[in-house]
Order: sequence, then C-alpha cells, then structure tokens
Amino acid sequence: MAAKAKAPAVSVIMPVLNEAEHLEAAVGSVLAQEFDGQLELLLALGPSKDDTNQIAAKIAKADSRIRLVENTAGLTTAGMNLCIKQAKADIIIRVDAHSELASRYIKRGVELLAETGADELGGIMLARGRSAFQQAVAWAYSSRFGIGGAAYHVGGAAGEVESAYLGIFRADALARVGGYDESIIRGEDWDLAQRIKATGGLVWFSPELTVTYWPRGRFEKLIKQFWSTGVWRGDLTRRNFSAASKRYFAPPLMVAVVAAGLLAAAFGHVLGILPLAGYLAAVAALAVTAANLSLKARVALLVVLPSIHFSWGAGFWFGFLRGAAKTVDRSRVN
Repeated sequence: MAAKAKAPAVSVIMPVLNEAEHLEAAVGSVLAQEFDGQLELLLALGPSKDDTNQIAAKIAKADSRIRLVENTAGLTTAGMNLCIKQAKADIIIRVDAHSELASRYIKRGVELLAETGADELGGIMLARGRSAFQQAVAWAYSSRFGIGGAAYHVGGAAGEVESAYLGIFRADALARVGGYDESIIRGEDWDLAQRIKATGGLVWFSPELTVTYWPRGRFEKLIKQFWSTGVWRGDLTRRNFSAASKRYFAPPLMVAVVAAGLLAAAFGHVLGILPLAGYLAAVAALAVTAANLSLKARVALLVVLPSIHFSWGAGFWFGFLRGAAKTVDRSRVN
C-alpha cells in the first residue's frame, strides 16, 4: 500500500466497437501491468453488432477497476471524451481494443512523462499478424515503403515528434485543449497533438514503450480502413497544410501519376503504362526482399501494398478536394 501511495494514479480509456475478437486480450494487458499505482480502466462501449458488449459486461463484473461508459454515438472521439470527463486520475492513457500493452508500458510511461515534462507521449506500434494476409499488412505497417516513416511505425531515437501513437497524457493538457475534436472521425490523434503543441505543450516519442497492434486481416476491411484514413488525412491536410508531413503526399502523387499515365495509354500513348508498371515492379521487389515473411505472406504483400497505397492515395484526393464530411471507417462498423 505504501508503494501505491507513492506512485501516481492513472485512468486508462479504451474506445470499443465490434472488438469481440480482441477485447479480452486488450483489457488483460492493461490489468496485468507491472504498475504500483492506482489504476482504473474505462471502456467506452459503442453500439457493437457482435458480442463485444456482453464480453465487456462479463470482465467488468470480475474486476472492480473496470467501469463501463455508454457511447451511443459509437465514434472513437466521442467515447474518449466521455471517458476523459469521468476519469479520476491526473494521468490519462489511451489504449485501443485491438492492441496489447507491453507489461511495463504504464510504469515506464508515467516515469517518462515526469522525466521529459511532456504533455503527451507514445511509443512503437508493433504490428503483428496471425494469417499470411495479416502478416503482410503488419509488415506494411512497420516499413517505410508501407505506410510511411513515422517513428511509431519504424522506430528511432527518443525525442519530440509530430504525433504520438495512442498517447499517455497529462489530464490538464487534455483539459487545456478541450479533449478530442468530435468532428474528426479519423486522424484525431494527429489533430490533438497539433493543438497540444500549439499551446506550448511537448509531444514525445520513446522507443522504450511498445504496444502490440493487430491490423485488419481481410482484404475488404483493409480497403475500407485505408480509404477512410486517406479521406480524413486529405481533409486534415487541407485544414492545416503547413503542419502536414511531406510523406503524406507520396500516395496521392503516385495515384495521380499512375492515373495520368493510364489516361495517356487509353489515348494511344503506350508509354503511359510505365508508371503503373514501375510501381508494380517495385512492389514485386519488396515482396521478394521483405524479411521474416513466409511465401504466402510475400504473395499477400503483392495485394496488400497496392490496396493500402491506392485506397489511401485516392481517399486523400477526395478528402483534400471535397472534405471528409461524415466519412467513417466501415471496416469496424460492418
């Protein structure tokens, strides 16, 4: 009890929607933390279509540290804001229901928050897969040639960053900026980090913090996810162009060049096929040289990379030119 009195308390918030497959493991990784302080876990339950809410009720009944928060809107940002308002601790930690924390994630995160003076910090998203397709998606997450070179994907030295994965926050920093913007459905973490930094806050990355992430394991879900992500990235880039990373423009530019080439080819300019041919050759080379993948996963990578790049890139143009409106990630809804 003396150790608990010395360690700060934390409130863990977890938005949950259609996560029956992963919820118990995600919650278990929080409750099993090697952490001496008081801990509460708030689950923001959306209108799931599977057994998620029944599973949540069962695990909440078994552990008094868990509180259930009804999120009728079903949106991630709305659910997290509801939890933030009800959180009792001065440190708030976001965890997603399809992720699993390393055993000392909270302990070390709290220490780093004090050591660095950061308002927000995060670590590495360790994407993992079970099926060959999911393993290929996980490889794309951790490669600069997959979804870019953000530190939380590919690693790097500790330091100030553009945005953090999930996030360990000072509650007063969240209060200062008004929490998450509920008009933003995807990219809410990036937007929040920009607003924290605009008030003089520090956003920090540490490779010591790791979270296992289970990406989409089906083709149609992957397409839906990255289309909506691209749409919102285009919208957010339009809203705050100066803060956008240069890497955001790679997929939309690739889509534009390939589309222009195919249009030229349709009008008889045979060389117009070269951009697409060059891109597919590069994908094939990556599939051959990718490390630690089975033959099936390498074959899957031939589908995964174009699916990510073209759906994200086309979505970016849609969002940049027309705005995201109410575009949602249908891979989690259906």
